[in-house]
Amino acid sequence: MPPATKAVVSPERIERSILLIRAHKVMLDGDLATLYGVSTSHLVRAVKRNLDRFPSDFMF
Repeated sequence: MPPATKAVVSPERIERSILLIRAHKVMLDGDLATLYGVSTSHLVRAVKRNLDRFPSDFMF
């Protein structure tokens, strides 16, 4: 079986997703979900189920 290939996201794509809001760099959940290749609802569900794995400033 051939090894699984992983898509590489360009740094420019990530930089375009980062917004500056009230002097804080943020990414919207929809953009993060797109980068990870999942739906927004799956990303939100995963975060809720694993709150202890995310830093306190991961979301607001």
